[in-house]
Amino acid sequence: MKLFYQIFLFAYPLAARILAFFNEKAKKWVKGRKGIFPSIEHALKENHAPIIWMHCASLGEFEQGRPLLESLKKRYPNYYILLSFFSPSGYEVRKNYEGANHVCYLPMDGPINAKRFYDVVNPSLVLFVKYEFWYYYSLEASKRKIPMLLVSGIFRQSQVFFQFYGGFYRKLLSHFSHLFVQEQSSFDLLKSIGLESKSSISGDTRFDRVISIVQDFEPIDSIEHFSKNRQVLVAGSTWAEDDEELNHFLHANPQVFAIIAPHEIIAERLEECLKWYPNAMLYSDYLALFLGGKAPNHVQVLIVNNYGMLTRLYRYGTICLVGGGFGGDGVHNVLEAAVYGKPVLIGPIYDKYFEAVSLVENGGCISVENALELEAELVTLLEDASAYQQASVATKNYVFAKAGATKTILDYIQANRLLTN
Repeated sequence: MKLFYQIFLFAYPLAARILAFFNEKAKKWVKGRKGIFPSIEHALKENHAPIIWMHCASLGEFEQGRPLLESLKKRYPNYYILLSFFSPSGYEVRKNYEGANHVCYLPMDGPINAKRFYDVVNPSLVLFVKYEFWYYYSLEASKRKIPMLLVSGIFRQSQVFFQFYGGFYRKLLSHFSHLFVQEQSSFDLLKSIGLESKSSISGDTRFDRVISIVQDFEPIDSIEHFSKNRQVLVAGSTWAEDDEELNHFLHANPQVFAIIAPHEIIAERLEECLKWYPNAMLYSDYLALFLGGKAPNHVQVLIVNNYGMLTRLYRYGTICLVGGGFGGDGVHNVLEAAVYGKPVLIGPIYDKYFEAVSLVENGGCISVENALELEAELVTLLEDASAYQQASVATKNYVFAKAGATKTILDYIQANRLLTN
């Protein structure tokens, strides 16, 4: 398996460089890693403080790790915070994040890059979020006896760690000082490969993150205006498959308004949404008119063409739909919607996501197979106050009952003296 990993480390950057000629995301991935080490060295040139390094694959994992990072910054203010991303969809949105002293791309894994990175950064604590596993980065931390924690990990039986041929990847996991996992089944899997002593169930820090968004909520004036005294459906992280299921309902029910936040904010995708939906307008155009005191009343659907608003947009929904569940890898983050105590609708592909499964089981989240089922559930929720209230209470109670993962990890760090004030 180590040979296959080495081939992957060689092939992935090569494929990215080829794709960069016609794929914007690949182009950013390649460009972002040019001169990465001199950039990090320059950023740290004047730094004399010990360093906490958190790594996230993308934006979703950043939001997951964010409550821990911000709590560490508050509790240990004398530490320098380095935040790295693997994907452009995380880096491009959070490259100016004020909670970190420096934000960068992670250089591609490998023995030379990992050694150089640790030589330059020399972190006091390493935090990897959810399911980022890089062999040489973890090995180097282990060799240097730098504490390395997995935050909000989740594991499935089908993963390579738990197969008879997965010895190389099991060794990778053994490099971590401690693995904090979200739930019992993940802990049991780690126990089955002999990692019980360095694993524990912390819960999911995403619950703490979404609760903090509600507690520190910042209104969006233009969306307040659009939503006032209306039944509004907020559909977040949508793909074309979600639009196909949703557009018929909005055509047939002009009294229901909608805010659609596509997962990808690219020109082709935005044009596709404008064609799918009735009386649709890009949010940027609506905002310009709103700021000029001329917000139109005929717009039924706003197509959001920016990143960073979605966690607040769900607040304005009468009902929320979370995209991804009608195709691909499955549904996106249902917690961002559920925390507001709104009924949440999703497609049928959600079995990989523990919180989605749990929310469906407790009645706060409703899975539908197709457009007909989607329409029937929307009509029921909009017309049956009892059904609406039951789903709303179930979602909110579920989220708030799961708070506390951040404190669990902080307590571990403090109890084991991994950092000092």
